[in-house]
Amino acid sequence: MKVIQIDQSDLRDACLATLCAKVYGQQAGLTPLVVFTGTRNVLFAQEAARLLAGVGSDGKPLALALLVLDEAGEGMTVTHSCEFADGAKARLISELSLKAPLRVEVTEAADETFYQQCGITRWLTQEGNQRVGLGAHHPAKTLDDLAPTLSLDEALILRRFKHDPTAFSAAKEAFLDGLNSFPERL
Repeated sequence: MKVIQIDQSDLRDACLATLCAKVYGQQAGLTPLVVFTGTRNVLFAQEAARLLAGVGSDGKPLALALLVLDEAGEGMTVTHSCEFADGAKARLISELSLKAPLRVEVTEAADETFYQQCGITRWLTQEGNQRVGLGAHHPAKTLDDLAPTLSLDEALILRRFKHDPTAFSAAKEAFLDGLNSFPERL
């Protein structure tokens, strides 16, 4: 598997829309659209997020992962990921854990086990039993060393959609265009 960063905006929009749709599913209401819009218009615009793909030797996308910087700019949190071939997500996360200052946050033991198999070996426990996994290149040693991951104000995006039908329509069109133009090869 080859790991590539998707920088070209139309291609990135197509992959981001597909990632959001795959992660949240069809019963998620406006959540996929809100995450797509916020990531596209805020995180990508501020260069605070990276969209990476694991591709086969033929360039076919096998898995996608969205990494978001922390407030200190020292670590990157896997906020969303999906796969199009069995085992591809694990291979992508494994590759990323070897190269990036990776962080994952989980609440389920099965998710922790999955990430441990991907090379996330250091684990800390936050309030509410949330576990934080750190890759070998992440500089934090304790919870106090961790800067918060940058986040989106989803309520603000929803309010804008509610009060600005033009913005909602444009976001919906961009999301659907992205879904309909997901590439067979990257």
